[in-house]
Amino acid sequence: MLFWHVPAPNEALLISGSRRRSQDTQFRIVTGHGCLVLPIKQKARVLTLSLRESEIVEECVTTQGIRLNIRAVAAFKVGDDPVSIANAARRFLDEQDRMEELVGRIFAGHLRSIIGSLTVEEIIRERDKLAQEVKDGSHGEMEKLGIVVDSLLIQEIEDTTGYINNIAAPHAAAIASQARIAAAKADQEATQREQEAAALKSEYVRDAAIKQAGFTAEIEEAKAKAGQAGPLAQAQSSQEVIAQQTLLAEREAQLTEKQLESQVRRPADAEAYRQRTLAEAGRDTTKLETEAEAFKQRALAEAHRDTTKLQTEAEAFRQRGLAEAQADAVKVEAQGEAAAKQAHADADAYSQRAIAAADADALNARADALNDGNQALIAANKLVDLLPALVEAASKGIAGSHLTVLNGTEGVNQAVAGIVGQGMAIYDTLRHSVAQESPPPSSNGAKPADAGAAGTASTPAHE
Repeated sequence: MLFWHVPAPNEALLISGSRRRSQDTQFRIVTGHGCLVLPIKQKARVLTLSLRESEIVEECVTTQGIRLNIRAVAAFKVGDDPVSIANAARRFLDEQDRMEELVGRIFAGHLRSIIGSLTVEEIIRERDKLAQEVKDGSHGEMEKLGIVVDSLLIQEIEDTTGYINNIAAPHAAAIASQARIAAAKADQEATQREQEAAALKSEYVRDAAIKQAGFTAEIEEAKAKAGQAGPLAQAQSSQEVIAQQTLLAEREAQLTEKQLESQVRRPADAEAYRQRTLAEAGRDTTKLETEAEAFKQRALAEAHRDTTKLQTEAEAFRQRGLAEAQADAVKVEAQGEAAAKQAHADADAYSQRAIAAADADALNARADALNDGNQALIAANKLVDLLPALVEAASKGIAGSHLTVLNGTEGVNQAVAGIVGQGMAIYDTLRHSVAQESPPPSSNGAKPADAGAAGTASTPAHE
């Protein structure tokens, strides 16, 4: 129909003047179906969505300062979404034929900036990375233009300075060297194979000649055998006889050897082994006995040494104990003798005092008795005269004995007091005996007072 427009699959129909708008655009976008366009009131334009190709040839400088001529191809198209179509329509609707040139300039600018940050080696080794970085760098601008980049390929890198050739020169030289080495190895292997083939050929010729000579010799031998069949048979028979005899002699020699081995060598080996074993056993026994005797002597020496040491220490300890005991005994004996001498001196002094006191009392009593004529007192006076003799006899009995005084001076005083007490007891006993044996009072009229006086006079003597 005249007013009905249908866009192709790779086209977008842009209708301006319509009241219906697509999102924020001022015109209506139709793709994939037809629509009615009113004349005069509306206007329809077509924007192609086909794939476009832009060839980029640009001179770039690397980070090393080397100039490279880069040839690349970018495949792009207008996006299928309404926003991309609207952006592309506003910018390229009247200049759709120049779209490749404009997009190529944008890619060329990004290509120069990215190559300026790379080295030649990185560009050569990572072309895909370079293309991806160019695509990523131009993505924002392409999106504003409504362009979708399908692919970007680096086709060729030209180096006017020869840097790339110089980089490849060592590798090319190494490859050339490897090629020459491989060719030399191939020639060497070929020559070796040819020599081996020639050797095999010569060996085959030699083997053929040898076989031919062998065949000829066999023919001649057969002819000779045929001519000497009789003598050969006889000689062969003799030879067989000799062979049998030789075999018999060898068997007899083997039998003799086995007999010698079983009867002589093996017993001799056994006897030698026995003697060797006995000698080794004797040697080991002697060694063990020697070691045991040495150990015994060492043990006895150590025991004797320890015993002597213990005895010496015990004797020294005993001598020290005896010396200490003797010293203690001498000390105690000296102390005892000193104490005994002191006690004897004290006893002599005490006895002298006691005798003197008794003599004085006796003299007083004797005087009183003589004055009063009291016979009893006279007898008592006689006892007093005998008292020193009694005390001296008691002292002589004690002087020859060994006394042990336990309480020092106090013990000596107690012993002396005991001796004096015994003497006084003897004196009292004798006095009482004399008093009982004395005659009654005389008739001259002695007064009882005189007896009382005599008793009074006797009291000091008792004391």
